[in-house]
Parts: sequence; structure tokens; C-alpha cells
Amino acid sequence: MKNFNHTDAESLSQAAGILKEEQQNARIIAGGTDLLSVLKHKLEPDYPETIVNIKSIEGLNHIEEDEDGLKIGATAKLCDIASSPLIQQEYGALADAARSVATPLIRNLATIGGNLCQEVRCWYYRYPDEIGGRIQCLRKGGDTCNAMTGENKNHSIFGARKVNLSGCSSNCPAHVDIPEYLAKLRAGDMDGAAAILLEANPIPAVTSRVCTHFCQMNCKRKEYDDNVNIGGMERYVGDYILEHSDRFMVPPKTDSGRRVAIVGSGPAGLTAAFYLRSRGHSVRVYDKMEEAGGLLRYAIPEYRLPKEIVRSLISAMEHMGIEFLTGVEIGKDIPVNDLVEQYDSVFLNTGAWKRPLIGLDGEELTTFGLDFLIEVNKWMESKIGKDIIVVGGGNVAVDVAITAKRLGAANVVMACLEPENQMPASEEELNRAREEGITILPSWGPKEILRGNGEIVGLVLKRCTAVFNDLGHFAPSYDENETTTLHGSSILMAVGQKTDLSFLGEALELEVSRGLISVDPATMKTSVDKVFAVGDVTTGPKTVVDAIADGKKASVAVHCFMTGETEGDARHPLGGLITFDASCTGHSTAARLPERPKEERGLHLEDSYGLTWEQVQEEAKRCFNCGCLAVNPSDVATVLTAMDAEIVTSKRREPIGEMMKKSHCRLVEEDEIVTEIRIPASAKNYRIGYDKFRVRDSHDFAVVSVASACKVQDGVVTDARIVLGAVAPIPLRAKEAEAYIIGKTVTEELASEAAEIALQGALPLSKNGYKVQIAKTLVRNSLLNARTPLKNDAYGKN
Repeated sequence: MKNFNHTDAESLSQAAGILKEEQQNARIIAGGTDLLSVLKHKLEPDYPETIVNIKSIEGLNHIEEDEDGLKIGATAKLCDIASSPLIQQEYGALADAARSVATPLIRNLATIGGNLCQEVRCWYYRYPDEIGGRIQCLRKGGDTCNAMTGENKNHSIFGARKVNLSGCSSNCPAHVDIPEYLAKLRAGDMDGAAAILLEANPIPAVTSRVCTHFCQMNCKRKEYDDNVNIGGMERYVGDYILEHSDRFMVPPKTDSGRRVAIVGSGPAGLTAAFYLRSRGHSVRVYDKMEEAGGLLRYAIPEYRLPKEIVRSLISAMEHMGIEFLTGVEIGKDIPVNDLVEQYDSVFLNTGAWKRPLIGLDGEELTTFGLDFLIEVNKWMESKIGKDIIVVGGGNVAVDVAITAKRLGAANVVMACLEPENQMPASEEELNRAREEGITILPSWGPKEILRGNGEIVGLVLKRCTAVFNDLGHFAPSYDENETTTLHGSSILMAVGQKTDLSFLGEALELEVSRGLISVDPATMKTSVDKVFAVGDVTTGPKTVVDAIADGKKASVAVHCFMTGETEGDARHPLGGLITFDASCTGHSTAARLPERPKEERGLHLEDSYGLTWEQVQEEAKRCFNCGCLAVNPSDVATVLTAMDAEIVTSKRREPIGEMMKKSHCRLVEEDEIVTEIRIPASAKNYRIGYDKFRVRDSHDFAVVSVASACKVQDGVVTDARIVLGAVAPIPLRAKEAEAYIIGKTVTEELASEAAEIALQGALPLSKNGYKVQIAKTLVRNSLLNARTPLKNDAYGKN
């Protein structure tokens, strides 16, 4: 082991104080049988600098009973619990569970608190970090559970535990809870899926069509066979939302009386408008264009995003009570200062519509790609049959190139600085461009515009050897001696866009840096009170989904600013049990969106069709719903759950079942200490048993275990708790089986039926299906054993 400091704590407050000191990186030790192994094999990425011994604290190893029930101190040893006459006589199942743990050597050291807090026994988790870094377990900062498709004979048969944000959600700037809404799709719950999607993204019908789909890039399934087609399912749900917008995009029940002005109706502005209106605020959106939607409406070709989708979205938002004033240019028709005076908050989302110049001689003869997309039909009237050069490698450049080609250009060539594997455009869009016959020249930059009689006749390119410098900053370098010449009558520049801040005037003195409005990145608040800014006007050109993420963040900040409320942590809740379809581990390929035949494509028909409902459900089944498949290793936790015990810590007192549900990696927080376990006196009124199947007697964890607690009166079960251990990430209550036996007399037939019910929801993996039958047998035997009369119950004495 590495060196560490060792402290014998004299009190719980002293121990808790050491844990809270961040620089200490401390861990609690009680029995040490688990922690010392973790340290020896260096299983955790953060090795503790300090070990705090709590066995030195007096009175923490008690076993005593009062009128409320049994109280056991956290450092009480398992051997003492197993041999305690009090526990053997009154709470015998707990003695059985303690006696079943590992070997006498372990039980003589291990404590009940340590047994509850021990680390999982999954081989992938216990694989040392230092050996090549080949295993990236979810519990240690990875984003996939290797047991899903690997060795899983000892793992969960009831789903997984959400211990980290899934790879798809973490890679999505809006952090959409993708696995959760896919689970709703698997269950056939379209409304539930729509509601989850709308929590993070109010325009999924748009993003599904134009997003780069960072989520799919980080889908863990692609390392197994093929990524899940998240975009295709998002499109289905997004279209469903628009078709039923009267249910999903509704006016708030009450109005707050506060008014917000939003300047610009791009994706960030629309997002902010949706969430602010949903919270009851009055929202008015100003836009200088004739129709709302910003770049979504004017710059994205209709073959990618039909204009009708944008119009339907705006109509749905108007139904919510959001007011759109189009054809109004702030700074010209209305001074921005007037908005600041009239509204409770002003939200600037003016985008980046201005052309950047790269300093080429003759650049004034070229056409700005964004202007081309807006005025495309008029611009192309004189260019049909001509050769056209597009400079740029992003999705806008691809849109420009494809649009020019479809409008009759003879040849279109795209030249960009980046090598092919680093081009900003998505692989899907680049493939589409090649399919259209467009030539792509990666790693080339413009050197000289060729002119004849005052008109463009071509472009000389120079080899780009690197786009970024050693610090990662944009600083292209070239080999000036390696050149190539392209011939063409027009050059379309699609190398980015700039913001135009002239609308601010001189009265509103906002802090500006490098042509962008400066904001607090946490709140999007500008240097002027009441004024917020979001989107490209603060960052420069980014993706639509980035704008959505910023728009939602800013809407929360605006709401808190106007109301004085504070917003809680918006991260996805961790710790819950998550399920998947058992067929997901079979090899399969993703569903593909059907494409319109090439000969039928144009500018005003969408290139792709959507998935069918049947395809959506099948594709949703492919999701691994990435979570930890390790089972809870504690024997005593299973029986304590059946006994309805409570755990007392340095911070709280809570039923063990609730505490287990909330935890995601460890039972307690890093600065929290288990101090006592309390079993209610009412447990003595139940017939409680514990049984455990293991490979050998000295095996240190159960393959399957079952604890059952039945309250019986006149031969009839009046209350029951059936808890399955080592089959799920937490001790699992078989609540449907419990409900089934209540009001009935336990017979062999009833016990068998209850066992079948208890395992109905099992999701066995490729190598652990055998656990299902073992669990059924243990449940059946446990219920039959519960027929044995309790001491002093209605049937007499044992």
C-alpha cells in the first residue's frame, strides 16, 4: 500500500471534521476487511491521504434493546452479532445473515457498518486503475459498464444503477436525459417521452434534423456494434410534440406579472421564450426579419429543415402566449434602451449574421455563404451551368455546396483548412455532399483569387499543414510551396460569421470583448442590470444545440433575477434503478432514416423520411441504458431491509430501503458516517428468515439471497416483506409478490406462485440467467419456512 496518515478518532464530530477537509482526502476505517483490500490493490483513482479509525470511539459498538427495538452500534463486529443471545433469540435472521458472511477470520474483524458500506464485488470495478487503464468502470469515472456485454455471471438480473451521467447525455450540450425518454418509448409511453425531452429541449423537431448529434458520437453501443440512432427517435418524438402541441406547449396556469423582451428569434431566443413563458412570465420576441426563427428559418436549406416545421413551432409558441413582433429592427425602429426601461428583463439573442473577412485580395468579389442561402434563388439565376468554389468545411459550407449543385451549378468544389477527419461538418453531411457529386479538398486554404476583366475566374489554394497551434488556438500554418488551382466563376465564402453589435447604440454601454457581448458564463448576465445575452452574440457561431443549452441556462437566471428565487441543481438524479430490454445485448445495426431517391431531391423537399413507430420501438430496445450492473454485496442489508430497519448517520436517520435507493456509488456521502442501526420492536411480530446461495461456504458474497418477513394471524398473512439480495444493485423488495400473499394462507402452491411473481420483472444478462431459478427456489423456501410459528404467537411456543 501507499503511505497514508492514520488517526484514531476520539469522537464522531472529530472524524466528520477530518472528512470535510478537502485537502485531507480521508476515508473511514472500522473493520478494515474491505477497505484495506481496496487500498492494497489501488482500486480507486483517488488514493486517500488519511485513514480515520472510528473503532477508537467509545460506545460505538453497542448491542442493546429498549422498548423501541434493537440498537446496534456501527462498529459492532459481525461475530458478536452472530453470537449475541439477544439477537439469536429475538432477531434470529440477522444473526443468520451475520454468520453467513465470509469466514470466521473476516467476521472477527468486520463490522456491521462496514458490511453496509462495503464496495461492490464486481471484477471490473476491482480491476486496478494502474494496470494500463484498460477498464473504465462507471463507478470510477468511466461511462460504460463492461458487464453489459462481458463477464456478468454474478451481476444484476433486475437492471442497473444510475451512477453517472450516460455517455450520450453527457456529450449533449443540452444534457437531454436520453436513456430515460428511450425507456418511455420502449414502454410505449409517447407522452412520457415527450415530457422528458421537453425538459431540456423545447425544439426537438428542429434539432433532430439539424443537430450534429454529439449524443450519437458518444453512444457506448458503437464500441459493440453500431450506435443507437438517437436522432431518428428524437425526430419521431419531436414531430409528435408539434402534432399535439395543444397538449405539450400550453399557456401557464397563472401569470407572474413580469415582462421579458427577447431580441432575436434564433434557437437560444426560442428556448428562453419557451421556458420563461412556461414559468408564467409575459414574453415578447422582436425580430428584424419578416418571419420568426432566425437562422433556422432563413439559413438552413429546406431539404434539411422544412420551413413548415419552423412555422409550426412558432405557431405553437404563439398558442402558449408568446408574442412575436417581426419586421422590427431593434436599434433602428426601437432603441434598445427603451426595452430596458419598459421590461423587467431584456434578453439579447441577435446571432451572428455578419460576414467575416480573411484578408484576401479581391475578397469583395466573393459571396458570403449566409447571404447566398438567404437569397439563393435570386443569386443562382446567372450561375446555372457554371463552376463554383466553396471555401469552408462546416455544415454551412456543405449546405451552400449542395444548394448550389441542386440549383444547376455544373461543378462544385469545397476547400477547407482541416484534414478530413477534423472537418467541422458532420460525417453524415459530408457523405451527402459526396453523393451529390461535390468534390471535397481537405487541408487546403485560399492563397490568391484569380481575376479576369474584374471578375472571378479561379482560386489558388495552398497546403494547410496545421489548423491550431500547440495551445489549441486557431492559428493556421501553411506550406506556401505546395499549391493547386481551381477554376470557377464564383467563390462562396463559408468560413464563419461575425456578430453585428451596432444595434446597441451608444446609450447602452455593455461590456464587449473581441466583438462579442461579455456575460457571466453561469448566468448569461451582461454588465448592465436587467440585460442578459445568449447564443452566438456572446460566443461566436456555435451549434443549434449549444444555443439551446445556453438559452435554457439563461432562462433560469432571468427567472431567478426577476423573482428572487433560487434554482436547485438541475443535473439528472443519480442512484435510481434503470432498466433496458433484455435483447439489447444481441448484435444489431441501427435503424436508418429512409432517403429520398437522388433523382427526386431538390431544395423544397426534405431529403429524409422519418422512422415508423415500429422502428422507433425496436431502436429504443437497442439502448444499453448505461448503468452499473454490480449487485449490492451486503448480507446484513438484505435482512435489515426485510426488518424495516433504520440507519442512523452523522447527518440523518432514514429507513435502509430509502437510503439504498438514494445512494448511487456509496451508501453515504463522503463526509458522512454510519453510527447506528435500529430495528423496530415490531420486527419481533414477524416470522423472518434469511437464506443465501453461494458457491462455497467461505465465499464472501451471495450469488442469490432472500430475506422474508411475514406477519401471520389465524394462519393468514396480514403483512409481508420479501427482499431479494445479490440480484440487483440494491436489496430489492418483491412488492407484487408481497401483495399477492397478503390475506392468504401460505401453502406450497402459494409459495411457488409468489416466487414466480417475484421474478417476473427479471432482465437476465447473457451469463446470469441461472440466478432466476435460484431466486425462485429461495423465495419459495423462505415463505414455506415462514409457516413455522413464532414464540408466543397465535400457534403457541417454539
